[in-house]
Amino acid sequence: MDWVRGEAVGQGSFGKVSFAIPKKQSTQILPLMVVKSSGVSQSATLINEKKILDELKSCPEIIRCFGDSYSFENGENLYNVLLEYASGGSLADKLKNSKNQRLSEFEVKGYTKGMLRGLEYIHEIGYVHCDIKLQNILLGQDGKVKIADFGLAKRVGTKKDDNLRCELRGTPLYMSPEMVTGGEQGTAADIWALGCVVAEMVTGVPAWKFSDVTQLLLAIGVKNQLPQIPEKLSEEGKDFLEKCFVKDPSKRWTAEMLLNHPFVAADHDYYGTVTFNEENKSEIPSTSPKCPFDFPDWVSDQLPETCSITCLPSSENQEKLNLNTGSWYNSAAERLRGLVSEIRPKFTEWSSADDWVNVR
Repeated sequence: MDWVRGEAVGQGSFGKVSFAIPKKQSTQILPLMVVKSSGVSQSATLINEKKILDELKSCPEIIRCFGDSYSFENGENLYNVLLEYASGGSLADKLKNSKNQRLSEFEVKGYTKGMLRGLEYIHEIGYVHCDIKLQNILLGQDGKVKIADFGLAKRVGTKKDDNLRCELRGTPLYMSPEMVTGGEQGTAADIWALGCVVAEMVTGVPAWKFSDVTQLLLAIGVKNQLPQIPEKLSEEGKDFLEKCFVKDPSKRWTAEMLLNHPFVAADHDYYGTVTFNEENKSEIPSTSPKCPFDFPDWVSDQLPETCSITCLPSSENQEKLNLNTGSWYNSAAERLRGLVSEIRPKFTEWSSADDWVNVR
């Protein structure tokens, strides 16, 4: 695909990121794209990322890759990879812009489930991400998780990649004990990092409170310390993190196992179906009206057999659930159809001008 570089979006771990604008207009609706670029001489990690993304292209929780190219710009040879643009920013941005700079447990459950789906697929294909952190978890326009930045990812069971020349892969705050002590980084290391991300979403601060990297690595690898589990979490949430923060990687739960944990496998799904439940009504999203026809007191005469809804964009919702009453009401379009009548007013009966009222 022919493209031109647009406005800069940001700086990735191993290259600069800009919007990519197609040169030619097309009748097809093209996805918004960004291009990640690095100098050809330093492009090993970006080439590695492109290769891995091509193998992981079937998973909706992983950022999509649309191809690569070389270019010569401002006197420099560049290697470029075209990627899906995640308009929702990163989870780090979401956390920073949220009220009190932390997320509700309901939101945390949803994002965690999305990350687990992506990690399960990554691990099943035979890779370890090696750098799971808030900055590398992006959000699409629909708010769904997109795992990104696979520059440090590697095949399961390989300890070293001479091309990357990297002994400690990842970010220290999210490193697992086995990585710090022996450089071992299997799929269990991603689960430890996931636990750190979950704890950070809940509290708004990193799971570890160290500012000195040496002290941090000693605490993780030598002193047998574990990240503090947030008190604000439910009992299910605390148990979930305990399964992530197991020192022995062979006993740490896998992504597949965690997807069945009550913390994320209960009766709600942040992206898909929400099941009505009186006991956890407080965790269900607000039904505040978004337009004059969105008030819940306009109730449908029909009540479905099951109390569950699919969270689709508002323009696609045909029915919604009034979470205060348990009743269902129709969309704005359905309500307007109810106002339509075949009976027309008889203007001939208004015989004199005295029957009219001036309105200004």
